[in-house]
Amino acid sequence: MKSRYYLILLLGMPAAVSCEDFLTRLPQDELTPETYFTTEAECQLYTNEFYNLFPEGSGVYGETDDYIIPLQLSNEVIGNRTVPSTSGSWNWDRLRDINFFMEHSYQCEDENVRLQYEGLARFFRAYFYFEKVKRYGDVPWVDTPLAAEDPQLYKGRDDRKTVMQHILEDIDFAINNLPTARNVYRVTKWTALALKSRIFLFEGTFRKYHGLGDWESCLEEAVSAGEAFINTSGYTLYSTGSAPYRDLFTLLESDETEIILSRAYTASIGLVHDVNGRFTSISMGRPGIAKDVVNMYLMKDGSRFTDKAGYATMDFYEECQDRDPRLAQTIRTPGYTRIGSAVPVAPDMAATMTGYQIIKYVGSATYDSYNTSENDLPIFRAAEVYLNVAEAKAELGTLTQSDLDLTVNRIRARAGMPSLDMAAANADPDGYLMSESTGYTGVTGENTGVILEIRRERTVELIAEGFRYWDIMRWKAGKRFERPFYGMYFDGPGNYDLDRNGSVDFVIYEGTAPSAQEGVVYMSLEQANLSEGTHGYLTCHGDIARHWDEGKDYLYPVPTDDIVLTEGAITQNPGWEDGIDY
Repeated sequence: MKSRYYLILLLGMPAAVSCEDFLTRLPQDELTPETYFTTEAECQLYTNEFYNLFPEGSGVYGETDDYIIPLQLSNEVIGNRTVPSTSGSWNWDRLRDINFFMEHSYQCEDENVRLQYEGLARFFRAYFYFEKVKRYGDVPWVDTPLAAEDPQLYKGRDDRKTVMQHILEDIDFAINNLPTARNVYRVTKWTALALKSRIFLFEGTFRKYHGLGDWESCLEEAVSAGEAFINTSGYTLYSTGSAPYRDLFTLLESDETEIILSRAYTASIGLVHDVNGRFTSISMGRPGIAKDVVNMYLMKDGSRFTDKAGYATMDFYEECQDRDPRLAQTIRTPGYTRIGSAVPVAPDMAATMTGYQIIKYVGSATYDSYNTSENDLPIFRAAEVYLNVAEAKAELGTLTQSDLDLTVNRIRARAGMPSLDMAAANADPDGYLMSESTGYTGVTGENTGVILEIRRERTVELIAEGFRYWDIMRWKAGKRFERPFYGMYFDGPGNYDLDRNGSVDFVIYEGTAPSAQEGVVYMSLEQANLSEGTHGYLTCHGDIARHWDEGKDYLYPVPTDDIVLTEGAITQNPGWEDGIDY
């Protein structure tokens, strides 16, 4: 199935890069817009290009915002973005391709096929506009292909609520007309329901926490879509093997039990990514999970790690004991073995800034060579939909224990964790998750405790899947980027056997570096930059002053070329100084 899917996709891509290219490649007396799109094969060939809207490999596993700390911080996290003249994210070419198809799809001779591919096109138009609204807020809504002289090319921005209403219409059409047969490499009705739950959870919580009003109806849409998915799709959670959470992300071909849609990879035709290199190499950014996020993982019995005496200064081995099993399926913990090997390996301190080395998606050492990984990368999966429903209901105030049992507690059960008790969570909200320095200060009301627990669950379950930056945006929690970025705790200079297997793995030294031994990573006390000087947490980017501007940084700046091109009809987002006098 995977090879057939990519053969079709690769055939479609060069033929449909743009409608002009597509129509001028072939003899004009044989192919025109009025004579094409008459069969399913033609509709499929043209719409294959739309799948390129989905993120590529590094866009899925390569996130570096808030809970994953790399060698180089993003401009968003540092707070040094400036207004660009142009930007690839303010690009409308793909929208024209979608609208072009919509304009000519009526020519398809089979009505059922026509409706299916109109549903596909409208799915991708909803996805396209969702990505635009997330970044820019108000954007111009265009639902027809525009000619060079069309005055709509120079129109201003439409209110985000107007655009979201159009998105709702598009995604509902897609839900009603896309096929119901499961296909992890093709958009289906179930993909559309998952996308709808994602879109309207984002929009509802963004409006709520940013004070935009009219947020309840969005969350109700998220709930209706998510519940329809849960009740009618038949998807469940992947539970094969002793480490199903880890294994789900290392499968060469996605399992249809949980995965709704994946980006497929296969080395046989050169479709590869580099997740192994990303998380095992010493030269690809050395990403690691932040200490405060590791602290968010519960104990295996469901109690809070941060309620344990001395949790803040535990060494690595001790802090990994009896934790939520997903911790050991997300980072290297004592006893970790690579897939395909029986030899335990400690965290490679040369390959991770924080010491908490990520293993999610990482396959066998066979794929450690540059750009050779070929495991599929999930884009939509059932666990996200479960979390979307739970969060939307909690924010609406309609969540019940039964709802939790159908959503969050299914995820916890797959991980081997006890159920979340709503009453207990609300009676005793976690102070660590409410703290200004380690949590989220904007959550209030009688559901505070359970909302924070759902955010914890989302953090743990969806880590390194491309969600975190946008979660921070919708929760209005950008100030988290200003906190210190810490890694493991160390007592000071000395030799450290991180996994307590009897061998030294890591050395922090003062003065002259000791003679190197194979398999040992050495770091000077100055390089370690421990938070308390001679002891404390590995401190990452302590020399970079980070600033988050609550007045402007939740939206991106609009490129100046587009403002000038429309003579000011396109306006700049609040707070961004662009030097243009319109």
